[in-house]
Amino acid sequence: MTKIATDVTEPAARRWLVYWLYAAALAHLLAGLLLPWLSGMPFLDDYHRSIAAGFWAGAAPTEAHAQQAWWMALFGPTMQSVGLWMFALVQIGHRQRSAAVWAWLIAGIVLWAPQDMLLSQRAGVLANVWLDLFAVATMLPPLVWLWRMDRRGA
Repeated sequence: MTKIATDVTEPAARRWLVYWLYAAALAHLLAGLLLPWLSGMPFLDDYHRSIAAGFWAGAAPTEAHAQQAWWMALFGPTMQSVGLWMFALVQIGHRQRSAAVWAWLIAGIVLWAPQDMLLSQRAGVLANVWLDLFAVATMLPPLVWLWRMDRRGA
């Protein structure tokens, strides 16, 4: 009797978690599309200054801002690819109810996040650390839940 009740609630929860992961993948894709266009905009000047502070004791050279904007723009296509790959993996995991797909996405986050946070923290770019923590906190729990659910169903 309990099994039937669980089976009734799990598909709705699973569906919402999958939709959340689709949204995360699309957010990566959209952010990647926007980065090349927005990286040099004035509203990011404080962010660029915070990065420069991690590398120069005093005022950064004028060229540093342009170089940071270029690196940020260059990172856009990488984010686009990550978003596309995430979307494809979520689609496969959703349709095939594959615990392995969720495990690979978990592995990618667990591999990426600590390194990215450490490098950002060392450079004193705390905005990146907070953004990474947000990504981990919003993506890892749904992925673990889906992994556990699909592993039980296999």
